[in-house]
Amino acid sequence: MKRLRSWFKCILPAEKTPATSSVFVNSSSPGGPTMTHCGLITTEREQVPLKSIEVELQVRDHVATVVSTLSYDNKEDKPIEAVFVFPLPGDAAVCHFSATVGQTQIVAEVKEKQQAREEYDDALSSGQQAFLLEESDQSPDIFSLSVGSLPPGESASIRLEYVTELAVQADDGLRFCLPAVLNPRYQPQGSEGPSVKVTSVPASQVPYTLSFSARLSSPRPISKVESSSSLDPLQFLNAEQTQATVKLAAGHKFDRDVELLVYYKDAHQPSAVVEAGQASAEPGSLMGDQVVMVSLYPEFPQAVTSKGEFVILLDRSGSMQNARISSARDTLLLLLKSLPMGCYFNIYGFGSTFEHMFPKSVEYSQQTMDEALKMVKEVQANLGGTEILSPLQHIYSQPCITNQPRQLFVFTDGEVGNTKKVIDLVKKNSGSHRCFSFGIGEGASSALINGLAKEGGGHAQFITGTDKMEPKVMQSLRFALQTVVENISVTWDLPKEASVTVLSPPITAIFQGQRSLIYAQITGQTSEVAEGSVKVKYSLADQDFENQLHFSLKPAEDTGLTVHRLAARTLIRSLELEDRESRGRDGAIRKKMVELSVQSGVSSSVTAFVAMNKSDGKNIQGPLVRRDIPVPGRFCEPPSRRDPFHQALPSREWERSYEVLRPRERERTYEVYSCLDRGIAEEKAALPSRERRRSNEVMCCLRRDPSPQALPSREREHSDDGYIRLDTSIAKEKADYWSPQNSPTGPLLQLVSLQKASGCWLLDSALAAALGKTSEEVEKAKPAQVNQDVWATVLALIWLHGFKADAKEEWELLAMKAVSWLRAQNAPCMKECVEAGNTVLGCKVATNALGF
Repeated sequence: MKRLRSWFKCILPAEKTPATSSVFVNSSSPGGPTMTHCGLITTEREQVPLKSIEVELQVRDHVATVVSTLSYDNKEDKPIEAVFVFPLPGDAAVCHFSATVGQTQIVAEVKEKQQAREEYDDALSSGQQAFLLEESDQSPDIFSLSVGSLPPGESASIRLEYVTELAVQADDGLRFCLPAVLNPRYQPQGSEGPSVKVTSVPASQVPYTLSFSARLSSPRPISKVESSSSLDPLQFLNAEQTQATVKLAAGHKFDRDVELLVYYKDAHQPSAVVEAGQASAEPGSLMGDQVVMVSLYPEFPQAVTSKGEFVILLDRSGSMQNARISSARDTLLLLLKSLPMGCYFNIYGFGSTFEHMFPKSVEYSQQTMDEALKMVKEVQANLGGTEILSPLQHIYSQPCITNQPRQLFVFTDGEVGNTKKVIDLVKKNSGSHRCFSFGIGEGASSALINGLAKEGGGHAQFITGTDKMEPKVMQSLRFALQTVVENISVTWDLPKEASVTVLSPPITAIFQGQRSLIYAQITGQTSEVAEGSVKVKYSLADQDFENQLHFSLKPAEDTGLTVHRLAARTLIRSLELEDRESRGRDGAIRKKMVELSVQSGVSSSVTAFVAMNKSDGKNIQGPLVRRDIPVPGRFCEPPSRRDPFHQALPSREWERSYEVLRPRERERTYEVYSCLDRGIAEEKAALPSRERRRSNEVMCCLRRDPSPQALPSREREHSDDGYIRLDTSIAKEKADYWSPQNSPTGPLLQLVSLQKASGCWLLDSALAAALGKTSEEVEKAKPAQVNQDVWATVLALIWLHGFKADAKEEWELLAMKAVSWLRAQNAPCMKECVEAGNTVLGCKVATNALGF
């Protein structure tokens, strides 16, 4: 009988397999506190079999090839099936999967997914070794790798290869991200299909190692490489600095994704790469013909519009709490101050439910801005789970405002389980808006964040590690304020013996300085000296523009089949969207997807890689035991690693705050914190009733007041026994920390908060304090003929340029609004006014630097 299997929700026969779960091992030192360690082991203390992951990255210009080698070692006395659910970039084209057992290499084939699963199960049932790699049905950035029937004492090496384009960032960097963190995806109520089963442990408890190295090459010099992780120094391989290597420093903690930002000199250069077809493939097919990848960087005047309906959709689920929601509040302040007069706006917050500040979008004015800022100060991550579909449906149900193009800004940590439904909804409404998405924190779904921007004709940003949210959001606001490019068309000019079939979806959005990628299949014989050209035409503010690129049809020599595989991936994703739009009723679409996936060797949502080891003909004896390989997850950290209050305490104090729990409650702390952090009612309900009740009491008390008097009576009884001895002075410090009204904003945000919606500042004591002066000092220095508001605004602009030039990306738009206001005043003696402002503030800012 065939095994019933699903990697989304594993149910194992009790008589065959010991339960596998995250269990807690208590160890204590004499006189010291009891510490709790979390790791994925069986109830019999058996270890997981994955030992190491080695990743080799090769970057050629803006295309990356990634080869991952996973080493497994079964040290148990029984055969095992190791299942590893892990993240990959959402736009990756997985093109190779093989296993090496002993001296035998088994290369997997791409087959229809159900067929691949059945072949895998049949092989295991008959005692053979088998390997299966498949993409999640819910999200293209989650994969499952199953290593079946690994005998006792046996080792296996798994090789996984994929190719992907590097996304262009607003600062011209090319971003590569190796996802290392996979957080549980929230499954909305009523969702169809099973949820993805993610086995997570704290980063410090990941039982395998990671090594990472990268080789970079480009026609243009490499100026620098940055990363959120620790890297060894960049090593250049030639004098031109067009080739270099870099490695991840030893001791990676698995607390973040591995992100590389590559910067080239003269990055905005259009290019075309022609790749020869596969010799064994049939002429006229995608793999048999030449394929060209065209990269265009359209250039046009940067016209800024004062029109638009700006709708902000903010994730307020429990996983956004603490530093994330605090940064979001600061960002909303900058965003609201930077909006132009005459536009419309609204702000939504979502979790298990959603809220909006206004019943419908309102015109931007001093009154509506003040109302919004007052509500922003109160924003908390307190709305439960991450159900983004409902608020999006509500936003799209609102009628668009005439002559006010809708611009949607979505802020989320991307932990949703219905990614494809969300993206389909955005695509369905793409004609009525542009969508700008922001992935916040480690483990944000690249499939969701990139998919929202791609289908919504906007731009995607990721805020990870030590990144500041504010500059990235303001960069996207600049894009949103660009006049919408319309009537985009692409035409080709090739030799008469060749024809072209465009494989990419139509270009729907163009932004100044951002790349547009086009894949096309070239059918017919051409000479190596022949040339082709591609022309992009579009209109902007009633003016017509065009960009043309001439390119050689001679195939590149060192690309392999990279361009073909990326083109196949692009076409497969388009077919998947068509399939979902038809709700799977059009069997021809699915058949075409399977054929294209098998032909190109690129996996898809309807296919999988499968391999069987039939080399020795020996059957593996004994019942098969499943081992789930853990990935680092943010929700598994103990209180000290996530709670900013605990981070501020001396190490001994957080241990004491943790010891307030009785031993039995202490064993549940990780799970309790996970539930409280996410705020998901279903997660809390899953706890035993006593833990659910007492965890709410204890943790809420700790967050309000850590003194013994604030604790529930039963915990207070134990405070005299040494479980907690917190100084009451900490309570006041903590209460101040958790109050959003009293949280420090810094001098920049203090000054920004005083700006009026029109763009000006008022001359008052609050402005003087923000400038670091007394009221008397700023009033006395004012030129007699200058208006007070003009003087105040000039002072604010001089301070921004003189003291916050390094944060110009954050305040540039609101400064432009201030300059526009000054020009409208026709104020006299501006040169003398700037000189007087420089004198009182101790700066040397030139008048023309302010925009006059």
